[in-house]
Amino acid sequence: MKQNWEQTRRKLFKMVSVGYIGDFISVSYDALGTIALIANLLSAFLSTFAELDRIYGGLFDFIEAITVFFFAVDYVLRMVTAKCLYPNKTELRAVLSYVFSLLGVIDLLSFLPYYLPVFFPTGAIAFRMFRVARIFRLFRINAYYDSLNVIVEVLKSKAQQLLSSVFIISVLTLASSLCMYSLEHEAQPEVFANAFSGIWWAASTLLTVGYGDIYPVTTLGKIMGIILAFLGVGMVAIPTGIISAGFVEQYTRLKNLGDYSSNVDIRFIKTRLTRNDKWVGKHIKELDIPKGIIIGMVERQGEVIIPSGKLLLEENDIVIIGAEVMQHDVPMNLKEVRLASTHPWCNCYIRDLDFSRKTYILSIKRGNKTIIPSGSVKLRADDLILIISKIHIEDEVEITV
Repeated sequence: MKQNWEQTRRKLFKMVSVGYIGDFISVSYDALGTIALIANLLSAFLSTFAELDRIYGGLFDFIEAITVFFFAVDYVLRMVTAKCLYPNKTELRAVLSYVFSLLGVIDLLSFLPYYLPVFFPTGAIAFRMFRVARIFRLFRINAYYDSLNVIVEVLKSKAQQLLSSVFIISVLTLASSLCMYSLEHEAQPEVFANAFSGIWWAASTLLTVGYGDIYPVTTLGKIMGIILAFLGVGMVAIPTGIISAGFVEQYTRLKNLGDYSSNVDIRFIKTRLTRNDKWVGKHIKELDIPKGIIIGMVERQGEVIIPSGKLLLEENDIVIIGAEVMQHDVPMNLKEVRLASTHPWCNCYIRDLDFSRKTYILSIKRGNKTIIPSGSVKLRADDLILIISKIHIEDEVEITV
């Protein structure tokens, strides 16, 4: 019973996750979610026009009710499948990790304010304001497009620099507001009534908006305003420069990855994941992969998936693993040999076989079972043997099996 539930939950997780070509249900669910979000936002926007709301108000309410119900069902499904998203955590911790994540909070606010007035009628107006949070569900569309993912990666990689620049701007704004309050309060007590008035003026000046509702009239105040206007141009340029540099670095890195194969010789092997493999049910970023080893591609149900750290590996996935060829690598020759019933190795122990010292048996595939070779293993008919041989230029002996 438990095993059936786990299989069902994994299927649900595949459905609510970003779909890949070839999985009709998953891709259809992604399309349905996108259509529901666009329909909800469009109806909310059009309902603000009095004439349209008078004619189509009932339709707008119906669209909102249906789409919000979809958001609620989606939230429940994501809670149920949270264990698949966080496989290394307990059931409760996995659910809490999703609920308190940024996307989890956005998903909750997408539908909860719609139903809260049923239980708390007096707060209907306040709850209606929180419905604006649905627009943040647009961030989910970010998962479908690599170009939008670049923006997220840039902001993550430059988060510390951006926070530093924001801190500098905050300190400068506070200092400027206090200075301007001291200079202008006596001349304009009704305008610069308190320090907050100075903060509003400093923010609009430093951020180069300049609304003009508050401005200095004294000579020293004007001089201070000129200085701060110049400083504001430089302060705004700092985060802009950081983000621009991040985009250049990100696209340069992607370009270098694209050119990597033409400059470096890489060898690839492929392997099919079985149910008992340790990689099954894990995200690629959670794998303990040695340095110099890359996962170049994942083939799933005949479709090719370009791997990312968030990709969850599944049973029967074909994983293409690559490694850079070292400068002094000894060339190797890999062979797969299936033993016929008449083969001389049949019914022989590996320790009794006579082959070159430069030849090794790496693995034995017997039916659906993989056997690690040792001297006490007895070979049988239909065994699929993987053999590796060191090849040197001066050796002209071909290994025949």
